[in-house]
Amino acid sequence: MKDKVVIITGASSGIGKALAFEMAARGAKVVLAARSCDKLQEIESELKALGARVISIPTDVSREEDCRKLVTDTVQYFGRIDVLINNAGISMRALFEQSGLDVLRRLMEVNFWGTVYCTKFALPYLLKSKGSVVGVSSIAGNKGLPGRTGYSASKFAIQGFLETLRIENMKKGLHVLIACPGFTSSNIRNTALAADGTTQGESPRDENSMMKAEDVAIKIANAIGSRKQILVLTLQGKLIVFLNKIFPFILDRIVYNQLAKEPDSPFK
Repeated sequence: MKDKVVIITGASSGIGKALAFEMAARGAKVVLAARSCDKLQEIESELKALGARVISIPTDVSREEDCRKLVTDTVQYFGRIDVLINNAGISMRALFEQSGLDVLRRLMEVNFWGTVYCTKFALPYLLKSKGSVVGVSSIAGNKGLPGRTGYSASKFAIQGFLETLRIENMKKGLHVLIACPGFTSSNIRNTALAADGTTQGESPRDENSMMKAEDVAIKIANAIGSRKQILVLTLQGKLIVFLNKIFPFILDRIVYNQLAKEPDSPFK
């Protein structure tokens, strides 16, 4: 990663923030992108104090022009793009029957369209550098999770998009990585949308029992370095992907029963 120019969306917290510090530690030139200007500036200052070469660009990935500006400003400042990590995302926790359509639309705008916009504008530079496009997906992109219809749909869409992008460019040297963390300790559940579009607030899951964002960042950075195509993290995640291929109906019941045990689960 030394001297590589790396764009990270959703860099103000969680996996994105951990990736910023990990990439900087490996010698990369880091571009931080997120909606929160204050958090971006704070992280930028911390990284610069460690000797990192970094800039922050306020970006709402659901806005096409913001994504275009992110790429344009990066190229103007650093002259190239080597890695684009599409990490920005939001979640939800509500039954589809009770959810407003605007909730699902918001999930797709941020998770799917944010990935599409950033990738579209960065692609010419990534093809030139034979660089990497990364999509931080989820186990929910391999198995539909009850109470998370919009989230799973957006992650399935991201994986289909990136898989196709890989095949289209397989003779052009473009590396495409689909990274699927399991449940990770981050603020994505705290900011998950409820049925009416408000944030749910406190996480319904035990964050202490989950994989740490810093560990996920190391795994993703290693996978980029080795130009791996698919990264599925945690034993539970790998087991879900495997069982879904051979016993999908049995896994349906297992997933239902497990998620029904969450505090204040929307289904029982």
